[in-house]
Amino acid sequence: MLIDTHCHLYHDRFESDRDAVVERAREAGVEVIVMPAIDVASIDKALALCDRHAGLYAMSALHPSDTKEATQADFEAISAFCEDPRVVAVGESGLDYYWDRSFDEAQERSFRFHIRLAMEKDLPLILHTRDKQGRDEVYRDTVRMLKEEGAGDRRLRGIFHCFGGPAWLVEEAIGLGFLLGIGGTLTFKNSGVAALVKEIPLEHLVLETDAPFLAPEPHRGQRNEPAYTRLVAERLAVVKGATGDVVAEVTTGAARRLFGV
Repeated sequence: MLIDTHCHLYHDRFESDRDAVVERAREAGVEVIVMPAIDVASIDKALALCDRHAGLYAMSALHPSDTKEATQADFEAISAFCEDPRVVAVGESGLDYYWDRSFDEAQERSFRFHIRLAMEKDLPLILHTRDKQGRDEVYRDTVRMLKEEGAGDRRLRGIFHCFGGPAWLVEEAIGLGFLLGIGGTLTFKNSGVAALVKEIPLEHLVLETDAPFLAPEPHRGQRNEPAYTRLVAERLAVVKGATGDVVAEVTTGAARRLFGV
């Protein structure tokens, strides 16, 4: 059994065949799918899907790119959604320095709110961190804010989503109680993710797709879907020199413990 810890199943790109996508995931052994939020509307959509299909769970948060125009009502809604038992994490939240640096302060305020919220509600925090290639400012700021808001608090834990380095972040993330989310980029020839992941103990890794984005080989460039979690698991087994059963057991166990599902 596998768990896709990060899948935007409510996305419009699944509109025409969403039920079939869920069925293909089941056939591939993906029995649990956790859906990160990007805005308030996405949480409502995710919760509706939780009611439609067994094994689906939601998160509550504002994506950092959606914080520029965020209102107090948005943050109040995010907090209220965390009381719903179908919501098993706060996410995805964090910092994104890739596109637009004009609202860094709003991103920081939002990120700190989400860190505190996750600890208050005793839920895992799912992190989005993105910077320009070759830069690590966003990762250093993320670690700094996590430490400022919650270092030493046992309730602080979660996942660095779409983990791909830098190498120094591995020890910092694990030390803060975070797992590392491994997805389709592991299969990309020149991504460098495989070399990095090879040195990380398997118990610190969980599987994800980020569907409909970042499809693994041999589907790169196409729409991703949760069934492809199996392709990530198979590649991870090769990288780690482990059996597929071991990868499934360890990553699924870590995800189950984190989300309480």
